[in-house]
Amino acid sequence: MAKVVGSVVSTQKDRSLIGRKLMIVQAVDSQGKPARPEEVAVDSVGAGIGEYVLLVRGAGARKSNHSDKAINDVSDCAIVGIIDSFDK
Repeated sequence: MAKVVGSVVSTQKDRSLIGRKLMIVQAVDSQGKPARPEEVAVDSVGAGIGEYVLLVRGAGARKSNHSDKAINDVSDCAIVGIIDSFDK
């Protein structure tokens, strides 16, 4: 889980990132407290700043954002869901 805390604008980037929204996310624990340093994630679901989201990393992140599997994707972190609520 993570909270979206900002966005990134990058005019020069790898072609696999062209047209994709980049968001700054802060991983959180089940109580909403920061768990790791902030990182950049590719947004595949239209998340906004302040929302809690689900993240995937590695191969899951690379596969979640493209219908064209021939593209070599450089992303290593992707937002794949927006959390409506969570209970502990």
